[in-house]
Amino acid sequence: MVDSEPPVAALLPGRVGLFVRLVCQPGQRTAALDVTNRYMDELAAEPGTEAYIVGMDPNEADILWLYEWFTDAAAMEAHRASEPFGRMMAELPGVLASPPALIRVDPLRMHLARVVADGRTVDHIF
Repeated sequence: MVDSEPPVAALLPGRVGLFVRLVCQPGQRTAALDVTNRYMDELAAEPGTEAYIVGMDPNEADILWLYEWFTDAAAMEAHRASEPFGRMMAELPGVLASPPALIRVDPLRMHLARVVADGRTVDHIF
């Protein structure tokens, strides 16, 4: 599918980002996905969380990757202090083999196809 509309593009000065590696206990990736999906359903409670992406490692069945970005450091701290995040962090140890590994990666520029931004691809994903 070719999108003829211009992409959503932005410079992102001052944003704070994280890659998070979640190593699940053997056979627990689906349970970890349930935990992260429940958390994502409540992201409206964190207005400073601008992006939160969950990905599955294509080569390791027990690995999940998260990419998160926040408007600034204060928004990242508000994320960590939120009730939904607290609930997720209380549930994850039961399905993870080790604590989450964090890598700070601050976003600088974004390019996102308009069809993704508008949600028009969701019916093609499922």
